[in-house]
Amino acid sequence: MIIAIDGPAASGKSTTAKEVARRLQWLYMDTGAMYRAITLACMRARVDLTSEESIHKCGIKQIVDQKNINDRTHTFLNSEDVSADIRFPEVSRNVKPVADHPDIRAFLVDLQRKIGSGKNAVVDGRDIGTVVFPDAELKIFMTASIEERANRRFRELRGKKISADLEKIKEDIRDRDLADTSRPVGALKKADGAHELDTTQLSIEEQVQIILDLCHRQFKG
Repeated sequence: MIIAIDGPAASGKSTTAKEVARRLQWLYMDTGAMYRAITLACMRARVDLTSEESIHKCGIKQIVDQKNINDRTHTFLNSEDVSADIRFPEVSRNVKPVADHPDIRAFLVDLQRKIGSGKNAVVDGRDIGTVVFPDAELKIFMTASIEERANRRFRELRGKKISADLEKIKEDIRDRDLADTSRPVGALKKADGAHELDTTQLSIEEQVQIILDLCHRQFKG
């Protein structure tokens, strides 16, 4: 069984997906973190991110993996835990050319399908219900206002003692939304049959409970 959760940046999908997976005792897969890991690798190697060939050469050499450690999914790049590093704003600003690269997408989509094969899993990202797992038994499309999403990201960064500017975060989110919805491959959009969930006024607990209720109705019996 697959629960596919899609939505724009900072809509709450990752936090909610992790908690849903924990309560169901299912696998949690963070596909967006995988693209961030490849982006981080390219940045560390000082790859020209305007060059598709350079991204290809660097990206396909990387070993990306995810492991559940103490009920939290950690992302590894060549055996290094990069779960914190991939969340820095500069990684967010540079992920687009990597996520748009057809070879990198094919490489990671294949990996994601292998990880999810034969398992009960909660998976979140941008094109999970449309591309990665189009036959997922339950699909959710999460949304929230730009203001709320910016505030969430601001609080997250401040909580990690990372300097952040709220207006810059709003600008980055607007740019990210435009980029995500206009990508040539894997563009952000609501999958057929997906349940839309606006989280602007919802707590994480409320989001989790709504999805668990949908899950129990979908999979009962």
